[in-house]
Amino acid sequence: MTRQMTGAEMVVQALIDQGVDTIFGYPGGAALPIYDELFQQEQIKHILVRHEQGAAHAAEGYARSTGKPGVVLVTSGPGATNTVTGLTDALLDSVPIIVLSAQVPTFMIGTDAFQEADTIGITRPCTKHNYLVKDTDMLANVVHEAFHVATSGRPGPVLIDIPKDVQFAKGKYTEKNKASTGHYAPKVKGDIDAITELAALMETAKRPIIYSGGGVINSGDSATTLLRDLAKETNFPITSTLMGLGAYPASGEQWMGMLGMHGLYEANMAMHGCDLMINIGARFDDRITGRIDAFSPKSKKAHIDIDPSSINKVIHVDIPIIGDVAHVLEDLMRVWKSRGRKTNTEGLKKWWAQIEQWRAIRCLDYKNSEKVIKPQYALQRLEALTKDRKDRYITTEVGQHQMWAAQYLGFEQPNHWMTSGGLGTMGYGLPASLGVQVAHPDALVINVAGEASWLMNMQEMGTARQYNLPVKQFILNNERLGMVRQWQDLLHGNRYSHSWSEALPDFMLLAQAFGAKGITVTDPSDLDDAIMEMLNFDGPVIFDCLVEKHENCFPMIPSGAPHNEMLLGDAGVEDAIGSTGAVLV
Repeated sequence: MTRQMTGAEMVVQALIDQGVDTIFGYPGGAALPIYDELFQQEQIKHILVRHEQGAAHAAEGYARSTGKPGVVLVTSGPGATNTVTGLTDALLDSVPIIVLSAQVPTFMIGTDAFQEADTIGITRPCTKHNYLVKDTDMLANVVHEAFHVATSGRPGPVLIDIPKDVQFAKGKYTEKNKASTGHYAPKVKGDIDAITELAALMETAKRPIIYSGGGVINSGDSATTLLRDLAKETNFPITSTLMGLGAYPASGEQWMGMLGMHGLYEANMAMHGCDLMINIGARFDDRITGRIDAFSPKSKKAHIDIDPSSINKVIHVDIPIIGDVAHVLEDLMRVWKSRGRKTNTEGLKKWWAQIEQWRAIRCLDYKNSEKVIKPQYALQRLEALTKDRKDRYITTEVGQHQMWAAQYLGFEQPNHWMTSGGLGTMGYGLPASLGVQVAHPDALVINVAGEASWLMNMQEMGTARQYNLPVKQFILNNERLGMVRQWQDLLHGNRYSHSWSEALPDFMLLAQAFGAKGITVTDPSDLDDAIMEMLNFDGPVIFDCLVEKHENCFPMIPSGAPHNEMLLGDAGVEDAIGSTGAVLV
């Protein structure tokens, strides 16, 4: 029997039917009918954020740490436009979130009504798909379809714009199992001939490398298991993008570390010198490729991706395979095994010998200090004191600290590393850590931050306090816009144009103002005790770690350079040159 409901009731019922347990939101006039329905139910928890951008990033953190879509509820006008940064971030990083934005009544659309914005027009470029629902009878179907679109194929953000009169009006509720989703069915099985061609190349390659990305994690646990099996059984070296960390364990024997602009020397050199590159769920981002015409010039390239638009978009490949990573890897392993599990043993032996020579450069070495805390040392100590915690989740802001975290923290599992990759969104980490903590209430959630990036959404500490979310804000405070300052140092003649603030807050007092615990540390000898104090405190913490102000993050591929030309820090290289303490290798 068809159920009659108001539009607001439909929204809440559809969310319940989709298994939603948490919404991140901020109320306003146009959204009040939905908020009234939320008040009258107990299945869904609502987290009141302090800014709609924070809601979007919190939903991203929730989604990336659970594999389930995050949900946001905001009002019309500025409520919706404030989510644009989070929507774009989710689009570039393939994060499934659903944004429910209220809208002025249908008869007022286009009249410049109070808190009206063209939400559909504004968000069309930064969503996977968006909807304006003018018919209440269609509303439940649209919500169900939105979840299907957000989570199928390459995941991404979907927005539903719901006018206020549609929320009040009554209509027919469409059950989840009767929603019309069949018209969107991305291809998941790869072409078997292309897979067989790749298996044949794997048998003869002398210098192969597996280049994995966030698509492996998006494909689910079976994909990460298959990736690990592929690396182990072939003895191929494996590297990863920033977004793919954790798909292969950092302790694994074939692990090369992260590649790219601030990736490891050995990973970038192996990518350049390989004769077979197997791209699994990555998109040849410019942070990885460096100068395109010099990218891995002598390799055969295979690209496995569920998004057809990513194939040959940046780098032309020899073997394009469109499909879901888990399905393709399953077929690839089956075909390779059926052909005799062959690899070029002698070639691999020489290849690993070459890789060991590159590893001997020790590109992450740095000159430590007994007087000032080096940011690398702070993260090494954080890693040492937390690495055995299986329930450790790391989020980051964006900047030098983000790259150091990727370099010095090890990830053994997928979905435990949340950062902003494609958009590079300052202000992402604090709200994302809240989303992770809500999803995993008993876990250790640490946001590695820089003071400048952290301040962009610091108001979300109020959310942490209100909901007793014990997130740890681990701020590497160099009193600088670190990455901006580094580029000015290396590329702009040390002209530090507006790359630091002269009015930073006292983070200890700021923590007290929010009702959190504040910890400040300046001496390397006090660092371990301070970290343990942070970890042992049952509540939110702002950890102010004052670090070397002008430390640069190496390795680094200079802008416009090929990916095999890197600046290295001077600790691991003899005869470093220049005032930067770096040498081009």
